[in-house]
Amino acid sequence: MALSRKQKKAFLTAAVTAGVYLSFRYLLPLIFPFLAAYLMALLLQPSAAFLEKRLRISFRGRMIGVPIGMIGGVELILLSIFLVGLLAAGGRRFTEELEHFLEELPGRMEELSLLGQQFEQSIERVLHLPAGKIGQLFRGTGLQGGGQVKEILLPQLLQKSVPAAAGIVRAVIVVVLFFIASILSLQEMDELRRRRFDSMFHREFFLLGRRLVTGSAWLKTQSVIFLMTSAFSMAGLLLIGNPYYILGGIGIGVLDALPIFGAGTALVPWSLFLLFKREWGHALILFGLYLLCYFLREFTEAHLMGKKMGLSPLETLAAIYVGLQLFSLFGFLLGPIGLLIIKDFVEEYGEADEGADAH
Repeated sequence: MALSRKQKKAFLTAAVTAGVYLSFRYLLPLIFPFLAAYLMALLLQPSAAFLEKRLRISFRGRMIGVPIGMIGGVELILLSIFLVGLLAAGGRRFTEELEHFLEELPGRMEELSLLGQQFEQSIERVLHLPAGKIGQLFRGTGLQGGGQVKEILLPQLLQKSVPAAAGIVRAVIVVVLFFIASILSLQEMDELRRRRFDSMFHREFFLLGRRLVTGSAWLKTQSVIFLMTSAFSMAGLLLIGNPYYILGGIGIGVLDALPIFGAGTALVPWSLFLLFKREWGHALILFGLYLLCYFLREFTEAHLMGKKMGLSPLETLAAIYVGLQLFSLFGFLLGPIGLLIIKDFVEEYGEADEGADAH
């Protein structure tokens, strides 16, 4: 019995989804350093090709120049030095703030507990309830757990130190492979393109390449927005005298990167809380910071991404959630890219199948 178009579409979608999942689960970890190296080579190619042309000289009738792979390698080294220096500069301050935050956490929780008690008393007076009635619902929580944070956290960190050391060794190997593969990919870029074009799977390579470029553009856009949002947030928190401006700035940047949530999830309630405390200047700074982050995201996404992603905010949020459930932290990127690949291949093979049926 022949299958209907709807049944064929369902089986095709299921098959493509299974193929994408299995590829991400088992194939991607094996080729990840080389795939990342190829994407880095694509990023470095314009500047490296420009310098390669400018560094050519004529010597005894022959053109002598610096290989493009060597130029890209130098660019990659300089970029790595800059990023490592940036991380080293901020990492020490981040560690100090985290340690100080853990030391002060019990006291902060006690302050929140006192504020909560004052709020409960106000509600009880308004509703004419007996004293302590609302507080019974929350008794035994908050302060007791706060004093045990360091006692619980530090042993867990010690237990995981050995696996972390093994992970560092593997990470070093991956970084070395990535560096070498980036130089080779840049050197052999034209040959790789020719082979891809001559392959019988050139259409599939084109679809995958288009979505990988889209994914890299999306990742670059989100990275730029995250860095700029975090930097502006750190400056704003430092301006109001917050001692945890690095922790807070990074936290706001992470919230801003999540669909639906945004920087306003933290900044708007915080500014309202400061208004309640009559700290008008600090509240105005935080609300202005929220507006800055909002317009920064709108402008940057429109300028760098446009409509390239091809997913609605709801589809993006659902894809990120599924990706996080299936692939942990990397699912933040793999989820949207996987959904785009599934849509592309279903559309491609669905149209081919309809064309075959027509004939």
